[in-house]
Formats: sequence, C-alpha cells, structure tokens
Amino acid sequence: MRLMLFLHLALFTALLASDACAQALPEVRALLEARSPAAPAAAEALAKRTPDDADAWVAVTRARLQARQPAKAIEAAEKATRLGPKNAQAFYWLGNAYGNRIGEVNMLSKMGLAPKLRDAFEKAVALDPALLDARSSLVEFYLQAPAVVGGGVDKAKAQAAAIGRYDRFKGLLAEARIAGHEKNTAKALKLYESARALKPRDPQARMLVLSAYQQAEHWRDAYETASRWAIDEPANPKPRYQLGRIAAVSGQYLSEGEVALRKYLQLARKSDDPEPKHARYRLGQVLAHAGRKDEARVELQAALKLDPRFAEAREALAKL
Repeated sequence: MRLMLFLHLALFTALLASDACAQALPEVRALLEARSPAAPAAAEALAKRTPDDADAWVAVTRARLQARQPAKAIEAAEKATRLGPKNAQAFYWLGNAYGNRIGEVNMLSKMGLAPKLRDAFEKAVALDPALLDARSSLVEFYLQAPAVVGGGVDKAKAQAAAIGRYDRFKGLLAEARIAGHEKNTAKALKLYESARALKPRDPQARMLVLSAYQQAEHWRDAYETASRWAIDEPANPKPRYQLGRIAAVSGQYLSEGEVALRKYLQLARKSDDPEPKHARYRLGQVLAHAGRKDEARVELQAALKLDPRFAEAREALAKL
C-alpha cells in the first residue's frame, strides 16, 4: 500500500513538472523577458514539442544566452535560421549568439566570427528594416570592428540615421553613442539630454546621460540626475549605486554616497545591477575619502571576501 501511494505521488509530481514546462510560445517569451529561472527548461521543452518551429528555436537561443551558453546558443540559432530563412528575429538572435561567443575565443577565432555576426545582423535588418535592435547592434559592430571585417564610423552613422527615421528617441541615443566614440563629449551630452527630454523617466536614457555626465566629470549634473531618479523610483537600486559611484570617484557628496550604497546593499538586485562586491568597494572608497580608514578597510575586506581576485579592491586596501 505504501509503495502504491509513493508511486502515485511520484507520478503526480512528474505530471506537475511536465505541465510546468508545457508552456506555449507567448508564455515562454514572457518567462524570457522576465529572465525567469524557469525559462530555459520551458524553452527547451517547447522546441522538443515543436521541433520544426523557428520561433521555438529562437526562444531556445535566448534561453541559452541567458544561461551563458553561447556555443549552444549558436547551434539553436543556426537551426532557427534554417527553419525560418525569412525570420528576422532568428538572424538577430544568431548575431547576438555570435557576439556572446566572441568574448570567449582567441583573436584568430574572433576574426572568423566577426563577419558571421555582421552578416546575421545585416540579414535581420534586410528582412525587417524596422527591427531597431538589430540596427543598434550594427551601430556597435561598425564602431568596434576593424575595417578589414566591415567596420566603419560612416556605416554606424548611416544606421543611426535610419534608426532616427523610425524612432527619434532611439536615433538620438545612437547618435550620442557615435559622438562618444569619436570623443566628442559635448555633442554626446547634448544628444543624450535631448533624448532624455523626449522620455524623462526612461531608464535607458537616464542611465546613459548619467554615465555621460560622470565621464565628463560633470559631478553636480550627475548627482542631481541620480538623486531625481532615486526619488522617482525608490525601490530601484540602480540610481543608489550611481550616487555611491559619483561620491567614490569624485570625492564629493560623501554622506549622500554612503547612505545610497548602504541602501543599495539592502535592496533587491536585478541580474544587470552591479554585484555586492562592487558596492562594498565603492563604499570603501567613499569612507576612505571621508578619512574613516578603519571603516573603509572593513568594506574593502568584505569586497575581497566576496571575490578574492578583485584587483581594484585589493589595490585600494593597500593604499589605506
């Protein structure tokens, strides 16, 4: 009797697990957008059920990239493009997969992958000229790649102009990125500010203009931008970290920076937010600026405990 009960419970549990993975494409996409831990299993299960569906393999590509498996993501994306030769998203995510893989290989392999990456994004744009994410990716490629594999600032500017015809806000961001690449800080700042004026609460615009202010060492503008953001979104950790970074790098707004970083360490952190070791490191810098060396030492040691190979924290500790 006990054995039968156990078997029934095991079967029931397996059925529940199966149901949890049996998500339709819109549900899997929602899991991917939310970066849910359930996304990889759901995407793989979807592709297993519908092996001839290019969109299912696009979902698998995205899931494998989120799981930091670029080589496997390339396999899935290549299958998606074979199944969907006119599927712009398939080629866009193939480009992303190649881009992630490039960071893992040697220089010779990078040179081999770069044209494939470029071709994938260009194919995505050819199939869907309004796919602005692919155009933005081409901007980055053209700025970073050498001419021998198709790079070039003029090509990046052409893509930025095309983006602007579809979406003025995103076009301004692309133009600002190019101005920054050309070391034209004043122009980049003006363009970022114009973009933020169109969408004052957009997190991307806020982060980009904030980064530009810091790069230009416009500390007052940076501090005011981060402070406004923190007030508008009190549960968002990003502006708190930036307030701390401003204090750590500039040596100004030290009390505000300390409070912000301590709050940052208490807030729920998203996957794209700086890791706690970075917050501890910045807090150590702030405390060192304030002359509180013993407390700074504690924070830097905490950063090193989280990552013993954290070179910047080790160097800062040695200077105390």
